[in-house]
Amino acid sequence: MAQEFEFTGKTVEEAVLEGLKELGLTKETANVTVVEEGGKGLFFKSKAKVLISKKEGDLKRVVTFIEALLAKMEITATAEVVSEGEKLEINLITANSSALIGYRGEVLDSIQTLAGAVYNTGKEDYMRVVVDCENYRARREETLKNLANKLADKAVRYGRKMALEPMNPYERRIIHSALAEHAEVKTISEGKEPNRYVVVIPNELKPQRERFDRGDRKFDRRERGERKGFDRSERGGDRPRPSRPAKKASSFSSFEGFGGFIGNSLKETNGEGTPLKDEE
Repeated sequence: MAQEFEFTGKTVEEAVLEGLKELGLTKETANVTVVEEGGKGLFFKSKAKVLISKKEGDLKRVVTFIEALLAKMEITATAEVVSEGEKLEINLITANSSALIGYRGEVLDSIQTLAGAVYNTGKEDYMRVVVDCENYRARREETLKNLANKLADKAVRYGRKMALEPMNPYERRIIHSALAEHAEVKTISEGKEPNRYVVVIPNELKPQRERFDRGDRKFDRRERGERKGFDRSERGGDRPRPSRPAKKASSFSSFEGFGGFIGNSLKETNGEGTPLKDEE
């Protein structure tokens, strides 16, 4: 935080001019805070009072903000500017990187969003700000590229759509970019923020496979040659299954319908299964 100096005058303008002259600053390079505007009182005229400090540069301002934010989070870390060109890259150095990065970079992404807002406030030309820690961004990008290619191969092999878990716009762009030149699949984004996700679609989409697959578990009974309530045999075709004796009521029997809802919810909702988890 830049040091502030107090100046007084008959008016605010006079106090500001006096302060700028003494500090060797201009209105463009100074921060001015009016403490008292001055004016006529009941028995005397009060003077105007202002606080003036030198404006910090854009880089200094965003670094100061990040370090103050980390202090509020009780994380001991320092921020250093790595490069400033088409984008501003800032690296965070800390002994507690796991707390700083968070689950799949959520904490680091939040710090990056705030740092970008601080740096670009009042600017006409937007500058992308990237905040990194222990080369996490590069490692995460490599993980997503590998995941994209594995999912594309699976989509082609099974002839069905594959949906990834929800991701932020930056990570979705990595998936789209990784498969942009793939000859056998295309990608689209579906859903609404913050639950927007990427879907990988094979060019040779099999018409009988209309369901998404979000994992290795398969819920399409046609693959197993089964239909609900029937056994499939080569000679007899579909035959009703023999009835089974009713099971003894469990301790949850008082919640009528609860178990049935959980058991059937997966079968009645597109058969998607659980979201595919990428390996980091």
